[in-house]
Amino acid sequence: MALGRAYSVALTGLAGHIVEVEADVGGGLPGVHLVGLPDTALQEARDRIRAAVANAGEQWPRTKVVLALSPATLHKVGSLYDLALACAVLNAQAGLPARRLRETVLLGELALDGRVRAVRGVLPAVLAARDAGCRAVVVPSENLGEAAAVRGIAVHGTVHLAELAAWLRGGTALASPGPAPAPARAEVADLSDVVGQLEARRALEIAAAGAHNLMLTGSPGVGKTLLAQRLPGILPALTEEESLEATAVHSTAGMLTAAAPRVVHPPFVAPHHTTSVSAMVGGGAGYARPGAVSIAHRGVLFLDECPELPPAVLEALRTPLEDGEVRIARRDGVARYPARFQLVLAANPCPCAPAKDVDCICTPTVRRRYLGRLSGPLLDRVDLRLVLRRPTGGMLTHEAGESSARVRERVTAARTAAAARWRGRGWTTNSAVPGSALRREFRPSAPARAPIETALRRGRLTPRGVDRCLRVAWTLADLAGHTVPTADDTATALYLRDRSAA
Repeated sequence: MALGRAYSVALTGLAGHIVEVEADVGGGLPGVHLVGLPDTALQEARDRIRAAVANAGEQWPRTKVVLALSPATLHKVGSLYDLALACAVLNAQAGLPARRLRETVLLGELALDGRVRAVRGVLPAVLAARDAGCRAVVVPSENLGEAAAVRGIAVHGTVHLAELAAWLRGGTALASPGPAPAPARAEVADLSDVVGQLEARRALEIAAAGAHNLMLTGSPGVGKTLLAQRLPGILPALTEEESLEATAVHSTAGMLTAAAPRVVHPPFVAPHHTTSVSAMVGGGAGYARPGAVSIAHRGVLFLDECPELPPAVLEALRTPLEDGEVRIARRDGVARYPARFQLVLAANPCPCAPAKDVDCICTPTVRRRYLGRLSGPLLDRVDLRLVLRRPTGGMLTHEAGESSARVRERVTAARTAAAARWRGRGWTTNSAVPGSALRREFRPSAPARAPIETALRRGRLTPRGVDRCLRVAWTLADLAGHTVPTADDTATALYLRDRSAA
């Protein structure tokens, strides 16, 4: 009897757990038995690794092989355990040295000819290995770029099982990550393409500076989608921590490529209005996969024609908007994914949506019912609400507006001022500041609070609305270079939220 051992990682959402892979080669009829709550893809690894080992020039045991993945009570999902399973068998059968196996985590799927294929979830798996104290990790060469983002652990890449076996025996070194190329700004539409709409452009800048939620209402073709698509272009690049968070989600969703292994700019996600609840917040059998709200983490989630979305999908956004994460319970456990995004809603004023309001054929009841699909609690979480009017002329002669680069400079300066103010408290943008802090430690002066207090007394604002108005007021102060919000800042914040309240 011979016993081999290797290590891999099991993922539950973005949380990783070290898995000990054991291979027992003993007497009995030839066969491979896999235990430890594997899913279907992992059960099929028995045939993959046997063929891969043989085609890599190694000897497969001609006796009974028992493969165990511990902890046994943790569900194992996916094909990233193939490398560890094969090396555990080789450690038991062919005397593969255990010195490097004891301190190395192995991640990767095996082809029948021994090639190592890319897998999803490499970045959070490498993070888990580092946090568990492992010294090295071996990943498929295609995943080397994303794994290199993790510091504090040696990262190696391999393309074939034979190459890995030679390295474990002390042979040729495996591939190491090269210097990361300077990320270029993603090609996005420029804000100078927008004709007119000065108020909407200003609202877009405020939303970008404070990471506020925004709703645009207007007739078709007035520029709602045009403006929303240009919001990522005026957002600053992600910080190192934010990039790591967004990349981990995209890695788990299988959206990274060898050419673009890192998410360095705010993502822009625009699901179709027929999307389901599972596609929006995450779902699937076994462990839940990340949905649109998590893929848009640290970026923009744009819902065009939002009244057309099913009510259940819209209401599912309320918790992520408030908590900044989603918790999805499925058969195999609870998956947690970050979901701190900017929500941008676009809607027509009514179903017929004519170019001119006087041409509307909808009854008042139909108009109320159409926008009434957006519930009050959801709209209460939207900081800026704007009605766009169609340009009356000058579309062919109007000079180009400010470019995204110039607006981004002001947005970056405002975010830097906010980050300096909240430094040490765990907040980076005004939209993330709790209302209690805004009402106590950072309460504006009495004259500055007056417009908001008046709207609250008249019933035009909810307590949540007060907090959101204060956040927008701080953003306006940052853009204007004020140290504290003025009465004009709070009045403008109230106007941008609800004109009738102002």
